[in-house]
Amino acid sequence: MSLDIASIDTISEINMDYTATIFLRQRWTDERLCFDGNKSLSLDGRLVEMLWVPDTFIVDSKKSFLHDITVENRLIRIYPNGTVLYAIRITTTVACSMDLTKYPMDKQTCTLQLESWGYNINDVMFYWTRGNDSVRGLDTLRLAQYTVEDHFTSVSEAVYETGRYPKLVFHFELKRNILYFILETYVPSILLVVLSWVSFWISQSSVPARICIGVTTVLTMTTLMMGARTSLPNANCFIKAIDVYLGICFSFIFGALLEYAVAHFCTLHRPSSKELPKVEDEEAEEERNGVLAAVANSCSASDNVNKIDSSKSSKTSINGKKERSKHSGCSSPMSVMKRLFCIFDCFHVKNPYHIDNYARFSFPLSFIIINVFYWVYYLYF
Repeated sequence: MSLDIASIDTISEINMDYTATIFLRQRWTDERLCFDGNKSLSLDGRLVEMLWVPDTFIVDSKKSFLHDITVENRLIRIYPNGTVLYAIRITTTVACSMDLTKYPMDKQTCTLQLESWGYNINDVMFYWTRGNDSVRGLDTLRLAQYTVEDHFTSVSEAVYETGRYPKLVFHFELKRNILYFILETYVPSILLVVLSWVSFWISQSSVPARICIGVTTVLTMTTLMMGARTSLPNANCFIKAIDVYLGICFSFIFGALLEYAVAHFCTLHRPSSKELPKVEDEEAEEERNGVLAAVANSCSASDNVNKIDSSKSSKTSINGKKERSKHSGCSSPMSVMKRLFCIFDCFHVKNPYHIDNYARFSFPLSFIIINVFYWVYYLYF
């Protein structure tokens, strides 16, 4: 057998199949058809009903048809030694299992399998005419979203309950072109994230302006996410690469909206005194001293109780020493509490207007770092 790929019309991720038009050529020798002469005979395609032909079918074919304009596209040629050439032009839709985990940076490997329906390996054997060169047409094929990276042929057997049947397999690897998705999805997503950062440079008193930017970017990002899924299966167990990126962008846009909510809330609950930093420091210091005093009182109370208990139980002096040793390090909890308060004090925003200053630096930096990890992982791993 040999194949010519005339065209690959559609490749559907929703149905996980592809539609191709192929020229299928089969050659075999029938000694009953030998005749004298040096020239081959080309017969009418309608005479195929009077000849023996292999019962070849396409495995995993969902729908196929033979072209019949202006006549049935069949070719029968008989050579003097009894060799028969039978060629047909068919269009078939074949299932192709796809792994969309790295979509749209994915590679898909599809197959075209030819198998005998009724004749097992004891009756007929299938083989490619010229090995990998038996399939032509892919080198000059141009697809909208894919590039054919590699293709090869193989010979195998199909094992069923009724026996072992010959099978030929043609493999071809498709790589998706990412440029379309960069211009259609990735660039608009990045621009929406950058647009959400504009609110960091708008005054906190301009409530309508900042809320308008936040809500508009969130709704636009939601529409973009819904549009990116229209050409993909609805019930897919894989989390695709494009879903991960759109989720990251949506998180940053929503985070920018929450940032203003937090900053505005802190501004409303901020005292209006001129000595705001001093008052806040005194209140924080009093709060820390109060908690530390409570910890110290509890520790001293526990020490007194231990001393009373130890005086009553003089017979077990060793146990008393162990009990005192357990509570002798009461200063260590106080030092731990002091350190914790120092750590919490670092996250305390004394001036709510500084929140925007922190966001102007942290949001772009974290977005760049996440982008680096994203593209390195999906492009090279």
